[in-house]
Amino acid sequence: MLKRLNTTKLISIAVLSAVLFGCGTTPAPVKPTVKQISLVSAPMQAAEYIDLAAKSDNQEEQNRYALLAAHAFINDGDSVSANKTLKSIEKSLVQQPEILAEHKYLTARVLELTSTYDDALSQLEYPSQWKLADWQMVAFHQFKARLYQHIKQPIEQVRQLSLLSSYLPSSQAGEVNDSIWRILQPMHEQTLLTFSQDSSSPVFAGWLQLAYIAKHYAIDPNQLVQHLGDWQQVNATHPAAIKLPTDLEKALNVKPYNPKNIAVLLPLSGARATLASTVKQGIMSRYLANPDDNVSINFFDTAKGAQTAYQAAITSGAEFIIGPLLQSEVEQLQQPVSSSEPKSPQIPNIDAAVQRVPQLYLNHIENFIPDDNQFYFALSPANEARDAAKKLFDDGITMPLILASNNSIGHRMADSFNQVWTELAQQPAEVHFYDAGDQMKVTVQKSLGVIDSKERIARIKALLGNDIEADFRSRRDIDAIYMISGNRDLPLLKPFIDVNFSVFADPVPLYTSSRSRVEGSSRETAQELNNLNISDIPWLLQSSKETQLVEELWPSWSYSQKRLYIMGYDALELVGKLAQMRALPGYQFSGRSGMLSVSPDGTVNRELSWGRYQRGNLRPQ
Repeated sequence: MLKRLNTTKLISIAVLSAVLFGCGTTPAPVKPTVKQISLVSAPMQAAEYIDLAAKSDNQEEQNRYALLAAHAFINDGDSVSANKTLKSIEKSLVQQPEILAEHKYLTARVLELTSTYDDALSQLEYPSQWKLADWQMVAFHQFKARLYQHIKQPIEQVRQLSLLSSYLPSSQAGEVNDSIWRILQPMHEQTLLTFSQDSSSPVFAGWLQLAYIAKHYAIDPNQLVQHLGDWQQVNATHPAAIKLPTDLEKALNVKPYNPKNIAVLLPLSGARATLASTVKQGIMSRYLANPDDNVSINFFDTAKGAQTAYQAAITSGAEFIIGPLLQSEVEQLQQPVSSSEPKSPQIPNIDAAVQRVPQLYLNHIENFIPDDNQFYFALSPANEARDAAKKLFDDGITMPLILASNNSIGHRMADSFNQVWTELAQQPAEVHFYDAGDQMKVTVQKSLGVIDSKERIARIKALLGNDIEADFRSRRDIDAIYMISGNRDLPLLKPFIDVNFSVFADPVPLYTSSRSRVEGSSRETAQELNNLNISDIPWLLQSSKETQLVEELWPSWSYSQKRLYIMGYDALELVGKLAQMRALPGYQFSGRSGMLSVSPDGTVNRELSWGRYQRGNLRPQ
């Protein structure tokens, strides 16, 4: 989006001069006129404009100087003075569209300063018969787009930006068009399809149609090219038809992976074999669900070394590799063999092969060099915490409290949550780490302010006598709690929180991660978890024929094993989609393990689903 300057209406002075005064060849009038009091910017101090208004005996001039004064107050962040100035001229406004529109615009700007965004939007209703200069329409549409961004309505934000671009020179319109495309990328296909039928705004509808085509046909280049051509013919004058978004141009040149020989690297023997077997079962279940006689899948054991297994896969003619699974194995394959070191015939230099054969690692490492043919798919607790931070922010939470287990996973998840939360909310969340046993209760009471409250009550009783009746009070400044705990801690942690909210405070929403999900919980245990929101893979949040079949085949599997099974299922499902998903960062695939997308560095991101315990049952939201 265009950068907003405090003292200008968002477009350059040079552009404004051209819009307002033509090419500059018309001689200036000998005598100043009212129209020369431009409302475009307010570079002076508010007091100077107020003084000019007081000296004028012309009502229109008075209006204009007062509007400029209000604009200057807004530039300084002084909403009270700006509002007072606007109210003072409300009944004496000259009935000219330019002045009336500016009064509405500045009134809405004041409301924005006080974060009353809905009221600001209701103020920005211009009658259709008003004929306004381009600079006012630019300010109008960009401001409305910003307000819709504040209240998280991206569709309406795109609508305003699409209208804005028509008033701008091509260089600035290009920036707006890039913003539109970035906003559209994360949207779901069905949302795009629904709003693409809007005939009242052809440019807006054209953007949504294009985004839908890019998502829906991303995995089939031939279909994508055909539908893009059809779209361009129908929308020949559309900004995106004249110049396609960069992502889309890149995606058109990307060929999907279509391997006939797929190798899978897993620890099939040794201590991790049980873990790996669930991933293997998931891969085979996906293959058997849609068998292809032309595709072969071969498994290679990494127990004796990831590099050895990798080389065996290459020797067998693998055209795509899934795995390895363990982080240490991924690190082995990421480390190049030094040319100064003697090369064992059993562990040859694999660098050249890595560049040739696409690979989907089933884990992630912190430091890696992105490669166009390498991808990373992990069931990461840290990623789940980052996803939770976005969820809480989208739910309107402003002051979350984090209660995390005092171990490496708890610290890592809390750090990941806080990293995203700080970016979104511009301030960190409050974090408390608890130890198991009695210390858990103490941490809960301390974090909720209960200990301080009880100490105050004790001091009062010491002064006035024990006959004083008083109940503790818990904090009221937090509006949600995110619990980072294992499934053994949760049945204790949740009740501790419940009983330490005082009767004077409303309980706040409670959130937790899939790590907390209690295995085979009784109805009594589930009742204790009522009103708790929990993230998990969508496949595990509602029963289906597939989940029932897995339960019958492997009744002893834990939730963790079932998640690994689904990871294997989705890994094979992703093979033919990864190249296009990377080329189009907004392209999302609805997998069994979550809504999946691929970052430019090759990381597969998971957006999990959420469930809520109600009346002793976990129900999807």
